[in-house]
Order: sequence, then C-alpha cells, then structure tokens
Amino acid sequence: MKIAGSVVLVTGANRGLGAEYVRQLLDRGASKVYAAARKPETITTPGVVPIKLDVTNANDIAAAVEQCGDITMLINNAGVVIGGRIMADHALENAKAEFETNVWGPFNLSKSFAPALAANGGGVIVNVLSAVSWLSMKEVATYAMSKSAAWSMTNGLRLELARQGTLVVAVHPAFIDTDMAAGVDMPKTSPHQVVERTLDGVEQGVPEVLADDTSVFVKNSLPKHIETFYPKVAAPRP
Repeated sequence: MKIAGSVVLVTGANRGLGAEYVRQLLDRGASKVYAAARKPETITTPGVVPIKLDVTNANDIAAAVEQCGDITMLINNAGVVIGGRIMADHALENAKAEFETNVWGPFNLSKSFAPALAANGGGVIVNVLSAVSWLSMKEVATYAMSKSAAWSMTNGLRLELARQGTLVVAVHPAFIDTDMAAGVDMPKTSPHQVVERTLDGVEQGVPEVLADDTSVFVKNSLPKHIETFYPKVAAPRP
C-alpha cells in the first residue's frame, strides 16, 4: 500500500515513536493522519487531527471508530513497560497492566476497525512489538510476556484478515531512543530508523519488519542457537 494518499490512525501519537510515525506519514504524503492520545491536547504536530483515545477504554475505541471510519491504515503504537521479574511481589499487577495496553488494546482496536478497513479497500494494520517477542529478559519479564502474546495475536489476525485484503504487519525493534528506554544503558535505535523501515515495509507489502540489527540477530539466531540466550536452560541434562 502506498503511504501517499492514505488515511492513518496512530495510537500513542503524542511523543516518542508515535510522534515520529506522524511526522514521517505526513512527509510521505498521507492525506490525513489521526493522532491519538489519552490527552489530545498534548498533540503538537501541525496538520494532524488529534483525537482522544485510551486504548484500554471501550468507549474511547467506539468513539474513534465513529470518527475515523475513513482510515486505510491503523498503527497500534501505544505501549507501556512497567518492568519486573515474574517472581517479584507485584508481578501479577504489572503483567495485567501491560497486557491491558500491549495486548488487549491492539486486539480490540484491530477488531473494531477491521470492518472499516475492509470497506476502504483492505488497508493495513501495523502492530509495534519488540525483539522480546521472541525471548525474555528477567528485569522486563512481564513486558516480554505481553509482547509475545501480542506477536501471537498479530499472526492470528493476519490469517483471519487476509480474506478481506488487509495486510497485518508486525514491527520488531529492540531498545529505541525514546523516553520509554531512557533509563536503559544499552545501544538504542533512532525512532526515525524504526519508522522508516516500518513504512518501507508497508509499501513493499511485507508481513514482518525487523527494525534494527539487534532484532535481525535475535530472530535469525534464536531458533538455531537458543543456548546463546539461555545457556543453562539449553544445556543437556546429565
């Protein structure tokens, strides 16, 4: 699908990666960009249509469907990372909160907007996932759980919506240089690169975008060399 002339809804569009999606969509000639955030007054990019959308709120989703029925692309970008180990005291509460935004948000938005996309020619759904869709890190284990679930949901959605001509794209970045990863002392990818690769992938019609070298390495290495990541788990039993 061509970006030029498209009508796009971006969730979590007020900062970080979402704001970069908005900028590049406009630069590529999108005819209309709905920029969604819990507080639409925080949307500062000129030339967009700000809308109020908490992706965990059913009423907000219904209102967005009513207002944005002309979309040809949905970008499920909004996400949250609370972080924590599975054995931590508040792990269940953290996991539930992360699943609400990272899994059920895109799940409900995709289901709700699928009829509009079908009516508008099929279109595209983009789900922003993570390299931890494929492996876990103990300090963000609950977040990794949510992204793994979101990846599985994305794959299932792709199978179901193929018949209506909707492309479903999974985007896998590692750490991105945004506020969300500000406290992480690791190499980070620029939001510009993640978005550029995503929109290139949409135009090429690919189902999965590996947004940086780390994601490429993880995806290519994990099936063959799981011991690289989990040496004690993968070691043969005596």
